[in-house]
Amino acid sequence: MAHIEKIKIISGVFWIAIKNADFYCLCGCPEDIVKHLIKKGLIKNIEKNGQIYQSGPNAILLSDILVQKGRFSNLAEFPVLQMLYMQGMALPNHPNNTGNKPILIGEKKQVRAQMEYIYRGNYGLTSKEEIMEAGIAEAEAEEMMRLKLKFAFGNIRKTEELLDSRVVEQEPVEIRGGISIKRNSFNRYEFTYKEESVEVDLTLSLDKEYEPAYELGFYQVKPEYFSVIHSGDGDGWDINRPCMSSVLVFQEKIYLIDAGPNILTSLTALGIGVNEIEGIFQTHGHDDHFAGLPTLLRADHRIKFYSTPLVRASVTKKLSALFNWGIDHLENYFEICDLELDVWNNVEGLEVKPTLSPHPVETNIYTFRTLWEKGYCTYAHLADITALDILKGMITDDPTEPGIPQSYYEQIKGEYLEPADIKKIDVGGGLIHGNAEDFFEDVSKKIVLSHKAEKLTVQEKEIGSSAPFGMVDVLISSNQDYTMRIAAQLMRDYFPDAPAEDLRMMLNFQVESFNAGTILIKGGETTPFIYLILTGMVETIHSKTGRQRMISTGSLVGELSGLMNCSSMETVRAESYIRTLKIPGNFYNKFIKRNKLYQNYHTTIDNREFLQNTWLFGEMVSYPTLNKISQRFKIAQYPMGKKRLIGGKPELILLKEGELEIYSKGELIDAIEPGEFYGEDSIVGDKSETLEIQAAKQSTVYEIEGSILMDIPIVLWKLLEISERRYKIKNV
Repeated sequence: MAHIEKIKIISGVFWIAIKNADFYCLCGCPEDIVKHLIKKGLIKNIEKNGQIYQSGPNAILLSDILVQKGRFSNLAEFPVLQMLYMQGMALPNHPNNTGNKPILIGEKKQVRAQMEYIYRGNYGLTSKEEIMEAGIAEAEAEEMMRLKLKFAFGNIRKTEELLDSRVVEQEPVEIRGGISIKRNSFNRYEFTYKEESVEVDLTLSLDKEYEPAYELGFYQVKPEYFSVIHSGDGDGWDINRPCMSSVLVFQEKIYLIDAGPNILTSLTALGIGVNEIEGIFQTHGHDDHFAGLPTLLRADHRIKFYSTPLVRASVTKKLSALFNWGIDHLENYFEICDLELDVWNNVEGLEVKPTLSPHPVETNIYTFRTLWEKGYCTYAHLADITALDILKGMITDDPTEPGIPQSYYEQIKGEYLEPADIKKIDVGGGLIHGNAEDFFEDVSKKIVLSHKAEKLTVQEKEIGSSAPFGMVDVLISSNQDYTMRIAAQLMRDYFPDAPAEDLRMMLNFQVESFNAGTILIKGGETTPFIYLILTGMVETIHSKTGRQRMISTGSLVGELSGLMNCSSMETVRAESYIRTLKIPGNFYNKFIKRNKLYQNYHTTIDNREFLQNTWLFGEMVSYPTLNKISQRFKIAQYPMGKKRLIGGKPELILLKEGELEIYSKGELIDAIEPGEFYGEDSIVGDKSETLEIQAAKQSTVYEIEGSILMDIPIVLWKLLEISERRYKIKNV
């Protein structure tokens, strides 16, 4: 009789069930995994003794590495919340509270990191001193702690009080009830029960990524002067929609409000490339608003991170817990732009007022406005607010007790009901979300109800509107074509020394749009055109290797084929709705010769072609950025047997031809082939270790100074992933 049931949930994630031992383990927990479990029927409603609650996992096996394919592999916050509260494992007198705690299983570093990350996800900043470090006065910090303690039922508890853990290193570990687990190799674990064994492999293969739980289709969104694109109105449990978020467009610039799970899916559906994002306004650090931050690191520039120092401190501590970082690491990946609470901040012409919202973790609600002919046009985004009846129940006259004074309640009520032209509000209900009935007398011109998995009730429909994914609310329409402004800037980035009149000739060619899935260039064929990607995302597929890569705004595709009149080595297809500047290849060739760029440009193209065919530089890095890298690295020849040290300074060794061997203290630890690299730890990891490189064959390498890469988040992010992976493989 088979005792162990194994089910594949999505790529890199499995379900192990041993019913006789009441053991149900989620193996791998990337973003939105709870939604996949619901869709698979592995989380469902149960009624017992008249009480309805959910089934689901009672253990989680963590990946050996936090990040795979640029996305978090370990985000246990929502699965743990589902176990503790939806299943009732932490609720007093609940039929499913048997005394057994949920169990986190895995490598020591990952278990410890998840414990701290869940702690920060529950509470955010956890002391008056931490709040004061974010610039809050002592008296106000004390009031914030009173509110926080009220949400926490009077006690901030360590995660270890809520969860058990099992650390798995080299030897088999007993879980409970006769179940044991051992690590067979990197990310491969074996469960054993009554002499029956099953193995799971949590590593994503080269051609796989974590899949979203829903499909969104594709949309053609016209940029307006000031508009709101509704990019999500569900919550962390909604299996059909992204979590509450919005895309704000102002004077051609694109801003996100929060980065929830699977945000790349949402952006692609909307025809927005990651490189088009100017900045993000972060409301708070819960996973349904935070889990997509790594996606923004797939840009080739540091996206601006807007929030108050209070929320930034909370988000940073959660990220730092995940990565075991120092708190300054956020600045390596984003351009930090702090906003002042309760005042109008000028963000490149857009006025933004963040206000503190009562919530278990530090949370901002935002109002955005700009001056127009009849006064201000305003959009208010109220994510993760608290229902007024819940707040009213927190009122106390005793300043030593957890809770709030009457004056604070009146202040929050007034801020919630401040009129706006468009107002999106959280109506998720419960103890920590909003209630639509609180806005029955709100005189805002339009109210959008959000952050709810269930359909709107009849009463809610009388209060506010719904907003399907991709719907646009235009506050001020545009009378300008921002696309050509983007094209002009990109051309100037490509050819900084070319005369303005020659660039204007290039810009006079046709702007052509393509629907998602359309092939622009077929591999093996000669293309008469070169396409400059102005909006959206394209995918390239190498004809010989089948290697795929995603390219965002700012890249030229078909350049080598069009310039040299030769067959394309890649098929290029639109991944989203895109707009392109369609440049004839013969004109482009004459433009290059006319401006005496041919010889240098040919070398630049060769170098760039090599870079973009590597895993490290091939995704999302725009051509102007690749050009800058190719103009600054050093090409070196390493004869067979040549040795050199790496580690004293930030430097990356990228192998173009040959083979290199890596030694640590005289021991061979790795070998790299063309297109691969070493030296990532000198840039993002342990800079104290010095390694030795030896050429196993005659080799050509690119020596790249670490400083060149510091402003390219996607490259730093990949270096971090490889650093962690190599460390884990070396130490298993």
